[in-house]
Amino acid sequence: MKLMIISGLFLTLFIAACQPQASPANEVEVVEAEVTTKQFPEKAAPLTVYEVNIRQHTPEGTIGAFIEDLPRLQDMGIGILWIMPVQPIGKKNRKGPLGSYYSISDYRTVNPEFGTEDDFQHLINTAHEMGMYVILDWVPNHTAWDHPWIIEHPDYYAQDEAGNIVYEADWTDIALLDHTNPDTRQAMIADMKYWVEELDIDGFRCDHAGHEIPLYFWEEATAELDPIKDLFWLAEWDGARMHLEFDATYAWELLHLTDQVGKGEANADTLANWIQIDLQEYGQHPLRMTMITNHDENSWNGTVFERYGDGHKTFAAFIFSAYGIPMLYSGQEVGLDKRLKFFEKDTIDWSDPQQLQPFYTKLVTLKKENPALWAGGLGGFTQRINQGSKVYAFKREKENNTVLGVMNFSGESQQLQLTDASVNGTYSDYFTGQSYDLSTENPVTLPPWQYLIFVQN
Repeated sequence: MKLMIISGLFLTLFIAACQPQASPANEVEVVEAEVTTKQFPEKAAPLTVYEVNIRQHTPEGTIGAFIEDLPRLQDMGIGILWIMPVQPIGKKNRKGPLGSYYSISDYRTVNPEFGTEDDFQHLINTAHEMGMYVILDWVPNHTAWDHPWIIEHPDYYAQDEAGNIVYEADWTDIALLDHTNPDTRQAMIADMKYWVEELDIDGFRCDHAGHEIPLYFWEEATAELDPIKDLFWLAEWDGARMHLEFDATYAWELLHLTDQVGKGEANADTLANWIQIDLQEYGQHPLRMTMITNHDENSWNGTVFERYGDGHKTFAAFIFSAYGIPMLYSGQEVGLDKRLKFFEKDTIDWSDPQQLQPFYTKLVTLKKENPALWAGGLGGFTQRINQGSKVYAFKREKENNTVLGVMNFSGESQQLQLTDASVNGTYSDYFTGQSYDLSTENPVTLPPWQYLIFVQN
């Protein structure tokens, strides 16, 4: 988009321009400048985010090996690749034999265990050719203990009263940064800028984005980087204030609530109420990333089978259809049934024993092809259309597209008690093609963990 830049005589010129006989002598030269038009989050609204764990994704654990899997992800319809940190991992105070991806010793290079900068550039170029965006996991909160800043710029770090650099919680492998220091912020932004200008990434997933990091850092970062390219900003944080600078935030609380529902400690009412409260707090336009697993959940809290049991597909259907922008984690689509080790090699099994990839592919397609399900303001408002604490049924409408979702969030058969007569009719389930007669007068019996999606165009 071109923006017309006008001199400081704007007011005088505006008045003169309003006169029918304006003299050419009063005209000034107009200078055109290229500026970036912000299109995210709109571009992300129909898409699915896919978190890539380079170390565990392939037996080789390299960027080059992962590139070979891009055609499969393209066939699934994945739109945004979130690449977990690819930079070198610190050796000092390292946890485990390989260390944490989030203990970075150099922000501007690629971990040689994963490959080279050329490999990462090839990944980005190939993904772009396939119509996918690439966002890099960025770790602004802390560095490894052997990052050069430790020696060269100790003032960049948080320190105790004795002047010792400190770490956070039990993360003994990291040194906490001090973003109240403007020099810290400038150095961090310069390193982020490198990946945008030199490698053409499409945005950042920002780790620990709201803890110990002042919002003015993100104001400065977006002001510096957004004019370079239309970037997607995803915050690993749950808070409405983050949307002053971010396109998307984590729906952390929803993830924790689905855990409770899976254990029978909460119910469908809990999920329905959360959506309504979230809409009240955030509004319709912000993108809220919904998920049932990620690298933290899988490694530390358990697989989707441990946490949801027989209801894992029901919860997946829910996060893809009811609200927000959905996320998949490496291996989730083929039934990742182990907690991946975080600090050592632990390759994903891609044999897909439960044949789940077709199911997840259908979910990605469902989201992409139905504007009613798009995230943020481009999608339809989520309206509950039933009563009963075990079943959640909703309607979302956008223009001529209507999607109904019905989920039994229990391990027992339940009755669907519809309260919205406007949805009465005969429908075919998106997944099975089976026909259902929905009526406010005649309840439908739902087997344990039944999930149904009905699409109208």
